[in-house]
Amino acid sequence: MRLTGHVDSFAEERLPRTDQMPELRFDLPSLRYPERMNCVEALLDRHVAEGRGGRRCIVSPQSSWTYADLQRSANRIANVLVSDFGLRPGNRVLLRAPNTPMLAACWFAVLKAGGVVLTTMPLYRSTELRVMIETAQVKLALCDRRLQDELDGATGAAAAAVTAGGFEDFAVVYFGAESEELEERMERAPDTFTNVPTCAEDVALIAFTSGTTGKPKAAMHYHRDILATCDSYGALVLQADPDDLFCGSAPMAFTFGLGGHLLFPLHIGAATLLIEKAGPAELLDAVESFGVTTLFTAPIAYRTMAAQAPQRNLASLRRCVSAGETLPKPVWEAWCEATGIRILDGIGSTEMLHIFVGSPASEVRAGSTGRAVPGYIAEVHDDDGNRIPNGQVGKLAIKGPTGCKYLADDRQSTYVRNGWNYPGDAYRMDDDGYLWYVARTDDMIVSAGYNISGPEVEQALLVHPGVKEVAVVGKRDDVKETHIVKAYVVLVDPSEAGPAKADELRAFCIARIAPFKAPREIEFVDELPRTETGKVQRYKLREL
Repeated sequence: MRLTGHVDSFAEERLPRTDQMPELRFDLPSLRYPERMNCVEALLDRHVAEGRGGRRCIVSPQSSWTYADLQRSANRIANVLVSDFGLRPGNRVLLRAPNTPMLAACWFAVLKAGGVVLTTMPLYRSTELRVMIETAQVKLALCDRRLQDELDGATGAAAAAVTAGGFEDFAVVYFGAESEELEERMERAPDTFTNVPTCAEDVALIAFTSGTTGKPKAAMHYHRDILATCDSYGALVLQADPDDLFCGSAPMAFTFGLGGHLLFPLHIGAATLLIEKAGPAELLDAVESFGVTTLFTAPIAYRTMAAQAPQRNLASLRRCVSAGETLPKPVWEAWCEATGIRILDGIGSTEMLHIFVGSPASEVRAGSTGRAVPGYIAEVHDDDGNRIPNGQVGKLAIKGPTGCKYLADDRQSTYVRNGWNYPGDAYRMDDDGYLWYVARTDDMIVSAGYNISGPEVEQALLVHPGVKEVAVVGKRDDVKETHIVKAYVVLVDPSEAGPAKADELRAFCIARIAPFKAPREIEFVDELPRTETGKVQRYKLREL
């Protein structure tokens, strides 16, 4: 019988079949965990128990919390969840808030109480929230009052679906300056709590994919998975220390943001700065004002910040991480020239929890994503799942201590085959084990018999000083029964858009890459369609 600390076995019952599960590897001693564990003890409680409760933990423009402050708040919320709302281990709890200390406290509280946490993007609309609530059969939601409207729009229908699924009620508890409902309950609750003795393979969180390819999928991760990403990427690639201050742009609902804002800093006893608005200007302000040392954001932000960096005091900054989308070499070079910092590129996924390919600063090679994170193995496969020789382009295949576990989704068999995780990226590997990104497998363009990488064309165009953003896709040519390369371009100066500018960009591209790769069509747009996490939704461009 499977060992579990959950009473409600909903999540575990909807794990993929055994033959569809990824092969998990625990080759490093640091990745071997006891059967019973609650990840909150390693991330938060041990720091207080070992005398570090007074250390700075979570900073915001309005407040600063120590580890003891965070623990007390999380304990009080856990008591509210159990005593006031009858939360049972294994119940799913939806969190809806911007990146704030209260969101962090709620996240830890749900796990302390043995719940399964489902954090949602602040910009999600009621239709999206309804799908998540119904898919995960959520019992309870904790919501920042400022984000009430869309949740209210979702829960009318969703609550009925949940009740029909076997729950007796569906509750929403609001918090924040305009509500204080949760805060009032916390005042009456004890500030101590005995964590539910969950197990290493109890589901701790459900994270929905960001939707770059259409309908989002629900990825499930164990308590063990949360620590595994800290003991692999966090410890062996990021290599931060307890005196660091982390900050970034991604919402904590995005697992890239969860790792950068919460898991990695707290695992080592460092501090994190949570800001609700985190565009390029705000991130630069944060570095200057708070002394941020470790920054997590997307390539588009580094591109924008590189132009402003010489006018800013970024002396505190020591390491920068990029993920969520491929990092163009010109952006890496511009940032390094402006700041002297070598960006740590990486590829991760919601399905794998965090980054699984990426190298420490001393081993970074410009233009390469890096080598497999220690604890993971990476290969490049053909369509039949066979490893192909170095230098050839194929499908990236990954195994490690984490892996894809969709919640009752037929697409599991697409992501996981024969124990390997296939994130959907085309790569080539060199003889030193470095991986070089070519394209998303669905972004490879076959035109006139040539295989063309959309990101390669994008990188050529991004070097042009007049190009702010670009996305390249294949457009169907029904007459020739093939595809042509089409570029959607956002200009620095939109007034320059027109046929002459398109000809200029095409010629610029041809001077840098083979002529057959240059875009046959260029369309100027005001902005590119993106997910809330900053990823370009190329599938929407292909549908135009």
